[in-house]
Amino acid sequence: MRIAYHLGVHCTDDDRLVRTLLRNAPALIAEGIEVPDPVRYRALIRDTAIQLKGQPATLDTQAIVLDQIMTADVADRLILSWENFLSFPAWAVKGTFYRTGGERMRAISQIFPEIEAEFHLGLRNPATYLPDLHRRQRGRDYKEFIEGTDVTDLRWSDLILNLRDKNPEVPIVVWADEDTPLIWPEVLQAVSGHSDGLVLEGENDLLETLMTEEGLSRLAAYLDTHPPQTIGQRRRIVSAFLDKFAKPDQLDVAITLPDWTADLVARLTDQYERDMAYIATLPGVTCLQP
Repeated sequence: MRIAYHLGVHCTDDDRLVRTLLRNAPALIAEGIEVPDPVRYRALIRDTAIQLKGQPATLDTQAIVLDQIMTADVADRLILSWENFLSFPAWAVKGTFYRTGGERMRAISQIFPEIEAEFHLGLRNPATYLPDLHRRQRGRDYKEFIEGTDVTDLRWSDLILNLRDKNPEVPIVVWADEDTPLIWPEVLQAVSGHSDGLVLEGENDLLETLMTEEGLSRLAAYLDTHPPQTIGQRRRIVSAFLDKFAKPDQLDVAITLPDWTADLVARLTDQYERDMAYIATLPGVTCLQP
């Protein structure tokens, strides 16, 4: 068996991925892919990792945990998704992104030390990620939230390198959250590992949050009459319709944090794009791109 851990990050997915896979659970289990309800494992995984303190679980412990997570007797692949695997939101920015993320995932993977693992995560432009993350802080002011961190020093590649350092045997799949509408079917397949011939229900649900009702209707009609022959062709079609029919509020980025300027947003965006290009070159890392 192989375990695919979907790690978030915060403010990128909001459980959309696991909800979509759960809608397709019967079709996936037919291919040996188990997608358990998150209620079955999130607290269990957290508590077990704390109890183990980084040590590998015994075979008995592994069997007990798997029995509580899985409903199928056997599976080739197990999908576990939680945006708090790396940390809870309050600790996501401490001088760097998810400083203890590598150690946490090492501790979690030690619950099943003999099962191969994969890490999957979407990354987001810090210029929009940080404002959204701050809004999740429930009343913490910006100064307390950022704790002296220089936002221009934040790089997602530091997190990826940390994950690789602490878990060198685990392959990592990443994508830019901004690209997700164009590559959503590929993201779902990368995490689930389902066959090429399986079309998942809900593959276009993400577009409903970004595109006007008219645009979505026209896109569906176009895809029906002009079925794309390749992944690239589908992406070009979706991109064209998004350009024309995106909801106005999805195009605007409000600068709401103290002392943030348009110049800072532009600088963070440029750094993010260069950082993503660097991440795509790292060994052991697969970057999903349009």
